[in-house]
Amino acid sequence: MLKIAYLALGLGLLAAVLVNVDVSEAVGMTARVGWGFAFVVLIYFAEFIADCLTWQIALVGVPLNPTWLYRAWKVRMVGEVFNTVIPAAGVGGEPLKAELLKRHYGVDYRDGAASIILAKTVNMIALVLFLAGGLVLTVASPALPDSFDVLAGAAMAALVAGTGVFYAAQRFELSSRLGAWLGARPIGRPLSSALAHIADTDAKLIRFYVGHRLRFAAAVGLGLVNWLLGVFEVYVTMHFLGHPVSLADAWIIEAGAQLVRVGVFFVPAGIGVQEGAFALICAALTGSPALGVAAALVRRVREVVWLIWGAAIGGAFAFKRKSTIRPD
Repeated sequence: MLKIAYLALGLGLLAAVLVNVDVSEAVGMTARVGWGFAFVVLIYFAEFIADCLTWQIALVGVPLNPTWLYRAWKVRMVGEVFNTVIPAAGVGGEPLKAELLKRHYGVDYRDGAASIILAKTVNMIALVLFLAGGLVLTVASPALPDSFDVLAGAAMAALVAGTGVFYAAQRFELSSRLGAWLGARPIGRPLSSALAHIADTDAKLIRFYVGHRLRFAAAVGLGLVNWLLGVFEVYVTMHFLGHPVSLADAWIIEAGAQLVRVGVFFVPAGIGVQEGAFALICAALTGSPALGVAAALVRRVREVVWLIWGAAIGGAFAFKRKSTIRPD
């Protein structure tokens, strides 16, 4: 019921956006993209590879070579399908990723789970850095009203706090401490096996943060590259739509869209949320909300292409027998 309610909310937001925008103008702009759409998809492919490299770095037990990058890419493609359609803050496909790594590539489930948590943390830290740059540009932009600055600042503060808590919970083994407290009491005895898994995962996280600091820094750097490529995607999209913007404005648009999607994570695929963010920010920067809807539509088409590709890979995994590959 909640999923249906969240989907209905997203569709309602989308309807509200479309009612207040010249849809025919937006569609006409989108039609101008033409062959440029292939270029947009190519840029997103680079974004995805950067994200896969980030995850590969967090998978300490596997080699940093093209073979394992390809494997990470395939698993990540399948997980992205679930992350997009399931209203679970972009983590709906994470357990599936760990299972695919274990079943087809011999990666221990706990190692896979730890790497997924690490990759998610790294991406959140990189996102905070990226959005901090977007906030600076938003404040400096004369085209945006003060209300944008206040809202962006408040949302940024909430994201920083959430990311800090998420990182601190891993770095200081808060889950293990809570598990130890529960394990010493009658209520925790039936959960002893699960608590042991939590403690083991926490130990893997600490070993990465303390023993692989260069990997951690490299992963954060790649995560930031991923977000910056998103700015380039917006910049190129606007060019092919016939309304070029500066890189600074492209950064503001992408940062605003990502900030809103993080805040309203429970709406499946960010339906209505993404369109509203693009329309609102583009209206303030360029005076054309239809341009924002057109840019969002290009991104939606790109997402559909990616989901179909990921679903096809998932189908191939479904018919594939369990592998005897080991991470060496």
